[in-house]
Amino acid sequence: MRAMHRPRLALSVLAALLLAVGGALLATSGSSAAPSKSQSLFKKTLLADAETTSAVKNLLRSGGIVAPDIAFADLTGDGRSDAVVLVDTGGVAGGVALYVFSTDGEAQESDLRAVYRSQRLYRASAEIVDARLVVRAPRFTEGDDVCCPAKVVQRTYAWNDRDRALRLRSSEEMKGPTG
Repeated sequence: MRAMHRPRLALSVLAALLLAVGGALLATSGSSAAPSKSQSLFKKTLLADAETTSAVKNLLRSGGIVAPDIAFADLTGDGRSDAVVLVDTGGVAGGVALYVFSTDGEAQESDLRAVYRSQRLYRASAEIVDARLVVRAPRFTEGDDVCCPAKVVQRTYAWNDRDRALRLRSSEEMKGPTG
């Protein structure tokens, strides 16, 4: 009789182990990699910044991440690299907040400060093209799948020395992956 219960016990233990591993993978967004020093620095900076929204701070405390592909380039024209930082949910919403950090106008060894913030995005991406920030976000219409919006909005920002800020230079709506 005992021999019959062993396979059931083994299956139960295996099932519990698989559930535990699956739960751990979900909690870490499927990745066991430790954040890089840059990711940790920008997470700490965003959490300490009074102008970071409570929604972004809560996300960073509960599973959201500073995306690993932080871009560095001189967007401000001061000869020093600025950092383009995307906050990602680790889930279907993808990039939900975008920041540009700089020391423009300050001593070179000054702390980085956010010179651009967009904190209400959905599935956004960003890149640097010719010292300009290019931000893309889907524009969904009825019937679009999450993967495949009919349209994408692309906004291009450039540094304005007078305002000491990134300013919108152009905005265009383009066909999305299914458009």
